[in-house]
Amino acid sequence: MDPISPRLARAHIETSAIIANWHVFKALAPDAEIAGVLKADAYGAGAPAAGKALVRAGCQSFFTATTGEALELRAALGPAPTIYALNGPVSDEDARALRDNAITPAINSLEQAQRWNGPCALHVDTGMNRLGLQLTDVAAARDALGENVTLFMSHLACASLPSHSLNARQRARFREASALFPNARRSLSATAGAQLGPEFRFDMLRIGMGLFGSADRDEGVALNNVATVTAPILQVRDVAEGESLGYGASIVAQHPMRVAIAAVGYADGFLRSLAGRGYGVVGGAKRPILGRVSMDLVILDITGDASVRAGDAAEFLGPNAPLDDIAARAGTNSYEIMTTFVATVRRRGVTL
Repeated sequence: MDPISPRLARAHIETSAIIANWHVFKALAPDAEIAGVLKADAYGAGAPAAGKALVRAGCQSFFTATTGEALELRAALGPAPTIYALNGPVSDEDARALRDNAITPAINSLEQAQRWNGPCALHVDTGMNRLGLQLTDVAAARDALGENVTLFMSHLACASLPSHSLNARQRARFREASALFPNARRSLSATAGAQLGPEFRFDMLRIGMGLFGSADRDEGVALNNVATVTAPILQVRDVAEGESLGYGASIVAQHPMRVAIAAVGYADGFLRSLAGRGYGVVGGAKRPILGRVSMDLVILDITGDASVRAGDAAEFLGPNAPLDDIAARAGTNSYEIMTTFVATVRRRGVTL
């Protein structure tokens, strides 16, 4: 007998869809290497399984945020792939672990450049003013690192906004700074930047959210659904006109209603901002969420449908509840839905 799961919501991760999405970007940019960004446990989808699937497809390079993430991925994938740690060597202990496990750090500051000896990526800030070496320090970093720089990289701040003028400014700064490293490969763009055109693609594209089903921009490339989250209906009940529903009595029935109580809530990472905006899909139809999202439960409006029964599954993310749509309704982005909702549910019940 299978052990009883502590929570009832379930996540299904379709690794074949991850591979299909990788091929979408490979077809978009056939002359560039398509690297897989698997930080935050592959955006909640599970880095070991996603990484193994991508290796089978032909992916040879991966990015994580931290050394710890890189070590977990190295253990899962073995010695062959190149694995980059974007935060770089943040301590002496970090640096030893990077060297001992053949993990390539991204060097983000002149201090890191002067302390590191070995192959590395050089991450230069070209206009985001977040992590990365300042442009005024690039020449000094070249003197410190020399031919150890195998990849010269930056990150676009506004790639999801194709017409934003900062995209062109960052590209020009990137071209100028990278000229100091003629033997290093170049990588400027991630998922959204890959869709800005050939002049933004260079030698390598770092594809993260695109692997998991979101193009990260309006009118982007068509991608495959990767994550599906379902929860069972626990109870179906009739609500009389004038009765309230849920905490705070924020909804009062204006007519007789029929509702379904589904076993998902903010303890599963389902955002409270979806109250009154989100939906669950039951019997092929979108059923609006009524009242507040509570810790373990949501109330769905199934008025007019007598077919819904306790035990039926409601889909809260998936082919019928698309990632970008749910993110928009929650007032956030696909990244937060994946890393908060999918990741939380996946820890408790996942099929691959």
